Amino acid sequence: MSASEIERTLVRLVHEIIEKNNGAADLGIVGIRRRGVFLAQRLGEMIQRIEKTPVPVGTLDISLYRDDLSTVGPQPIVQKSDIGFPIAGKNIILADDVLYTGRTVRAALDALFRQGRPRQVQLCVLIDRGHRELPIEATFVGRKVQTTSQEIIEVKLRELDGDEKVLLVEKQG
Repeated sequence: MSASEIERTLVRLVHEIIEKNNGAADLGIVGIRRRGVFLAQRLGEMIQRIEKTPVPVGTLDISLYRDDLSTVGPQPIVQKSDIGFPIAGKNIILADDVLYTGRTVRAALDALFRQGRPRQVQLCVLIDRGHRELPIEATFVGRKVQTTSQEIIEVKLRELDGDEKVLLVEKQG
């Protein structure tokens, strides 16, 4: 995906989110740390421009909630989750760049529910590449990309990578 394709995809996702939630009232967006945070910020800004209502955006670090913590390293680096608004009773859009096995989303749900009890949680991903290990599906999907286990989806965002594109690449080794 090129930068313009990413932009068009986000515009479509924003309209789907607004339609499914009957506007932006009681809506909050939480990005899963790293690239999900920047996608959440963009979605929030776009919704605010359309709906003329501020949409709170927060950050979720799932490091300590992962079920593969032992493979991450002896001392995982945990960054602060800063949701910054009460999630109780809100419709929460959980944003991430790529949905693959579902394990990141499972960890994010555990971390999110430690912060309160939202009315509803909807998952929004830029890319769904399949290969689920857990029964998790996204409510809002930018693009479905069929991949093999030997392929990786690389999402590059200008805020983090200085570039804007989505690549399908072969695993090295």
